[in-house]
Amino acid sequence: MVAREVPTSSTMAVPHGPSSVGVARRRLRRDLGDRQIPEPVIEDAVLILSELLSNACRYARPLGPLRALGRGARAEVVDQVLVGVPSGTHPAPGGPEREDGPAEPDGGVLVRWQMHADGVLTLEVTDGGAATRPAPASPSLTSRGGRGLGIVDQLASDWGVRDAPGEVTVWAALPARARHARRTGGDARSA
Repeated sequence: MVAREVPTSSTMAVPHGPSSVGVARRRLRRDLGDRQIPEPVIEDAVLILSELLSNACRYARPLGPLRALGRGARAEVVDQVLVGVPSGTHPAPGGPEREDGPAEPDGGVLVRWQMHADGVLTLEVTDGGAATRPAPASPSLTSRGGRGLGIVDQLASDWGVRDAPGEVTVWAALPARARHARRTGGDARSA
């Protein structure tokens, strides 16, 4: 058996587009599974991250060139996605390349999750901002969209928006250790 260090946080710079959602979901699911987080919490976290990242790719501008984002976050290129590198490791200069040369998407967004010592999991998506501030919508029953932040509001214990020059971060927090009880005896929040 090989022991491996399970990270308490992960940062990814992903291309600004819908294909990044699946990549981020798989990485989050694997990281949380490695930390032995209960499956109901993983399911909620994956859904929350999907909503936040989908909104960033649909409504917001990218932060900037993907490779530039990775350099600032100490990342390497993995399948055209920059993934945070644990301290003490160093990727090869320039990172892996495809046969036809390095991939250079138009821009990217940052995705981060962190398990805090108090058992709270924080999920964040940082993009280049949009014309409007992220806020839950009130869609009609027949609307095809507009439910993402409402879903986040129902699943997360808290969420919000943080502004910085040239970027916006939407974050959500959820208890990762005791939350699985919410699904076993019924959902106390739905009444």
